[in-house]
Amino acid sequence: MKPEIIFENEFFVAVHKPSGLLSIPDRMGKEQSLKDILIEKYQQIYTVHRLDKDTSGVIVFAKDEDTHRQLSLMFEERRVKKIYNGLIYGVPVHQSGTVDVPIIPHPGKAGIMTTGKKGKPAITDYVVVEQLGKYAWMQFEIHTGRTHQIRVHMKYIGHSIVCDALYGDAQPLLLSSIKRNFKISKTAEEERPLLNRLALHASELSFEWQDQDIHLAAPLPKDLRATLQQLRKWV
Repeated sequence: MKPEIIFENEFFVAVHKPSGLLSIPDRMGKEQSLKDILIEKYQQIYTVHRLDKDTSGVIVFAKDEDTHRQLSLMFEERRVKKIYNGLIYGVPVHQSGTVDVPIIPHPGKAGIMTTGKKGKPAITDYVVVEQLGKYAWMQFEIHTGRTHQIRVHMKYIGHSIVCDALYGDAQPLLLSSIKRNFKISKTAEEERPLLNRLALHASELSFEWQDQDIHLAAPLPKDLRATLQQLRKWV
C-alpha cells in the first residue's frame, strides 16, 4: 500500500492514496495512516480533508498552518470540485441526477451514517458512464463533504457501491458470478476475487490557488481497471 505523490509545491502535497490505508490516524492509533507516512517525510503536515479507508484516490495535505486554513475554508465554502468514480449494483432509472438529502449519524450504530431531515445538507450529482450488465460504472460530483456521503446517497436511491461492507453487500465480486461456464484453475484452492474492496475512487480535485488553476487527478488503480475489463468482456 505505497502512496504515490501526484503533485507538490511549497504549500501543499497531493497524494494518490491506496485503498486499505487510513487517511489520518484513528482513535486507537494502532494502524499506520497516510498522514503518519507524510509526517515521516515532511516532519509537519496538516489535514485538509480525508478519504474513507477503503476509498482510493487523490487527497491533499497542507504543509503549513496558513495553507491549512485557506484550503480548509475552500472545501468548506464548496470552492473545490470533487469528482469520484464508482461501481454500483444495478442501473439507475435516470442516466444522470442529483441526490439532495441530508445526512446524519445513525442514532443506534456508531460510525454509521444515514439520511434524515435533521441531518446536515448533502448534495451528490451522478452520471451513468457505462452500463455493465447488472452493474453500472458511475461518475459522482459531491458539493458537500459529509462522512460516507456517496455511499449513503447511493444506498438511499437503491444502488449501493459494490463491496460496501457498511451500506451494501460486503461480498467480493467474483468472476464466476459474471462469466458463464467459469472453471476454477486446477492449481487454485479457491477462486480469487476480482474485487474485494469498496469500489469507489476519488478521481479528481480542482481548485484555484494563487491565481493558478490546480487540477489533480489519480488514475484508476489496477484492481478497478481489471474489474471493468472483465465486466466489459463477459456481461
